[in-house]
Amino acid sequence: MSAGAPDPDSRLFPARPFVGASIAVIRGDRVLLAARANEPMRGVWTLPGGLVEAGESLAEAALRELSEEVGLLAEVVGVLSPTEIIVRDEAGRARHHYVVHPHAALWRGGEPVAGPEALGTRWATLAEVATLPTTPGLVDTLREAFARVAARGADGSADGGPDRAGMQGEGATA
Repeated sequence: MSAGAPDPDSRLFPARPFVGASIAVIRGDRVLLAARANEPMRGVWTLPGGLVEAGESLAEAALRELSEEVGLLAEVVGVLSPTEIIVRDEAGRARHHYVVHPHAALWRGGEPVAGPEALGTRWATLAEVATLPTTPGLVDTLREAFARVAARGADGSADGGPDRAGMQGEGATA
């Protein structure tokens, strides 16, 4: 890299957007939230998630981040609409730019314990989430997640049996 050229791996004033994956873990009428420990948006509530590593599928990244951040097991039931987060400085430059691919998932085990990337965790209803400081677009993402899970049924499949197309990695658990 030449002197003065932007660092392509820098998350601050990045040369390109970063690809992330997150996961909406549904347990009954509640979803798991984590309070961000890092900037941008430190302290706001969001879904567990993080950057996708090379060679990792979006669903694998979401499940890995879930395990690393809060120690839960979940089963991915579908991919949700992506969210683009761009935070600009006073001059209009992109200070942060992430494209996050959220996933709907069913809780399969464990109780959340905040890791180093989360200030805290909580299970919340959609109505409770609407009263919290959250990352942009979170409520819409959660509406989509709850609808996806409801369409799948309590056991995670539309017909009561395994749904390989919606699993995003058969048998995937964190």
